[in-house]
Amino acid sequence: MPAPPLGPAPAARTAATEADPTAPKSPTGVPPRPFPAPRSGDSPASGATPEGRNSGTTAAGTGAVRAFAARRTAAARRAVGAVDLTPGPDTGRPFVFLARPALYDDTTTRLRPVGAWVRPRAAAAAACVVLGLGLIGGAATGSWLTGESDAAGSSRNAYVEAGELWHSVPVDELFPRSIKGEGAGPGGADRTWNRVAVAPDSTCKDAFDPLLRKALAPAGCLRLLRATYTDATRSHVTTVGLLFTKADAEAMRALRTRFTEEGLDARPDLMPRPYAAEGTVAGDFGDLQRATWTLSVLPDAPVIAYAVSGFADGRAVTDPEPAAEAMKAGATSAPAQAGLGNDAKGIADRVERGLRKTVTAATEKSS
Repeated sequence: MPAPPLGPAPAARTAATEADPTAPKSPTGVPPRPFPAPRSGDSPASGATPEGRNSGTTAAGTGAVRAFAARRTAAARRAVGAVDLTPGPDTGRPFVFLARPALYDDTTTRLRPVGAWVRPRAAAAAACVVLGLGLIGGAATGSWLTGESDAAGSSRNAYVEAGELWHSVPVDELFPRSIKGEGAGPGGADRTWNRVAVAPDSTCKDAFDPLLRKALAPAGCLRLLRATYTDATRSHVTTVGLLFTKADAEAMRALRTRFTEEGLDARPDLMPRPYAAEGTVAGDFGDLQRATWTLSVLPDAPVIAYAVSGFADGRAVTDPEPAAEAMKAGATSAPAQAGLGNDAKGIADRVERGLRKTVTAATEKSS
């Protein structure tokens, strides 16, 4: 029995391929796989012909070609450097390598534990807080010290300015021509005092009794300014004086304390002398006519302010008393009944107030 043909002739295969335009063409130079020859004794399956066997074999080859073409298309679309993980033909189970997670490598710095950086940062924050509090405290202390220094400097300036007023301020500012005393009289009555004379500035040699001059000696006598006033009825006369001393603030405070604690300002033997201007209503105002007086050592200026009052008619007073005593309610002495204590205190207080205002204005102007 003659052997069956191995397959269609080349012309027949070409014709079959052209008959199916959708079938992929074989790659150039790659012949189709040959079909095995039937073994002797084998008979074709019923209803099968050699042409039928060739048709099945051709279909299998066509499927392989299509798969190869699909792989080439996918490779062409793959990004450069990508790896094709599609299993190829005749490959076994894919091999998977389980490596250690790449959290970090030996060339990078290992992460530090949380406590390793929390403690240094907490210490740095605490140091910043302490430093900030120190700066704030230092600023507050400096401001406080500066404020004290400024206040002390201002006080010293005022003290110095007050000590120089005796030769730089017009007399009408120190001793006004007319002084209004609202409510300064007995029972709160209004008073008006008019200036009748101004004494030339002088030393303290003849202005005080020897005992008073001795008591004031620790402060020293730089200059003495005096003026004499009379009331609206011209029945009372009062001499007011400003003694500018050579003492510093500490010496003046010590003198003030002594006069206050020892009661030197209330002793009749330490009563100031009046200024009796000839040709005026105060012409007869001498030592025997002194009835009441007041004396004050200023705490913030090198000045001692005083005033002494008497009757303008020249009557002598045998029992003079301090102005504070003559102004008390129920006082029955002649000076108290006449209101001489009110005259001495009222004029001295207002001259002292004017001096303080002048010092303040001079200090503000110089600063």
